[in-house]
Amino acid sequence: MAKLEQYREAIKKLLYQYASYQYPYGDIENQVIFDTEHDHYQLVRVGWEDKKRIYGCSIHLDIKDEKIWIQFNSTDVDIAQELVELGVNKQDIVLGFQPLYMRKYTDYAVS
Repeated sequence: MAKLEQYREAIKKLLYQYASYQYPYGDIENQVIFDTEHDHYQLVRVGWEDKKRIYGCSIHLDIKDEKIWIQFNSTDVDIAQELVELGVNKQDIVLGFQPLYMRKYTDYAVS
């Protein structure tokens, strides 16, 4: 249970860090979404840029079987490496956005 709490805290720290970066144009709000009951975590951008609606998930992480799954990352940052720097073991990180057959070529968990 201690590892699970450590990983939840690492995810929260990471998402709050990226939520603090303001979108340079328009009226865009960063929303951090934590579902600790089911272990789903997201950073979502919501708002308007001129007359264009902005809505989308920037980062989506899940915890499954005590591993952090990176489901989506639209940033230019290596989220997996950032998690490692926050104390997460590489073998507890799954690059869920990669096909299963490609994961074995990474330094991270296959699943």
